[in-house]
Amino acid sequence: MAVCEVCGNDYELAFEVRAAGAVHVFDSLECAAQRMAPICENCNCRILGHGLQADGQFYCCAHCARQKGHAQLVDHA
Repeated sequence: MAVCEVCGNDYELAFEVRAAGAVHVFDSLECAAQRMAPICENCNCRILGHGLQADGQFYCCAHCARQKGHAQLVDHA
């Protein structure tokens, strides 16, 4: 069994996520999102979809990007 790096649960169905040369172990998608998903610079929600990026900052939607001065960004169609 493997131990989730977020909640510490020792779970037989834990899984690995490999990203940026590192290996992470989680017991659920919720824990994986808590550790891996970027946070919107405006509203602080976890970005689980495509999101937007400007000047190295992440936004959950064009509205939040515009709130921070990135008027050129639009939501993906």
